[in-house]
Amino acid sequence: MKFVKMHGISNDYIFADTFTQPAPADPAAAAVILSRPHTGIGADGLILIEPFDGADARMRIFNADGSEAQICGNGLRCVARYLYDGGLCRKESLRVMTGAGLREVRLHLREGRVDSVTADMGAPQSVERGVVLSAAGRTLTFGPAFERHEAFPERSNIEFTQALSGDRLRVRVWERGSGETMACGSGACAALVAAAAEGRTGRKARVELPGGALSIEWREADGHVLMTGPATPVFRGEVEI
Repeated sequence: MKFVKMHGISNDYIFADTFTQPAPADPAAAAVILSRPHTGIGADGLILIEPFDGADARMRIFNADGSEAQICGNGLRCVARYLYDGGLCRKESLRVMTGAGLREVRLHLREGRVDSVTADMGAPQSVERGVVLSAAGRTLTFGPAFERHEAFPERSNIEFTQALSGDRLRVRVWERGSGETMACGSGACAALVAAAAEGRTGRKARVELPGGALSIEWREADGHVLMTGPATPVFRGEVEI
């Protein structure tokens, strides 16, 4: 399988397209094997980029533990760059189908090369305020206990968030299926929406994660959340599965 290792502010995935090659017979098992840092490529998971009627491509996301995720904001930006750089779709505006529905992505070019990417993550499905959870006997504890909390039957990403000012947030992530990661784009979006709903920030902020920063805007006109940040190739290669 030919692949490209890419990351969005250090949230790293193995990307492979099925436009030019067959998909792994068992992508979940492949994700587990390839994501291992010492005996595999090392990544937060595997993302397959597939042809899809009605969109420029479809992305399927398999976490490092083999579980399939609906969407990944950092991965989505990287998918858009993969399609552009690889010549599969040389457009600045793309439509990508995800497990959470169709998403629009815009590439920002500088001298013909991708400089940054903005993804329209859609509108938040719900915003709840003032909910207190207890896990492992504490109201604030480590990510694994909240990931598998009974309130989240399908497990959950956990974002530990601090409002630094009206336009800055600091976030650390415990990601469902991958553990602590350097960043989570969709989690950064959720953190901004939660902070804005609580009046701790405005509707646009710089969200700082261990791997880097994203610009997040909760657009007032239609309620959509826009995420802008880099999508960085690391290396390409070929692996036998």
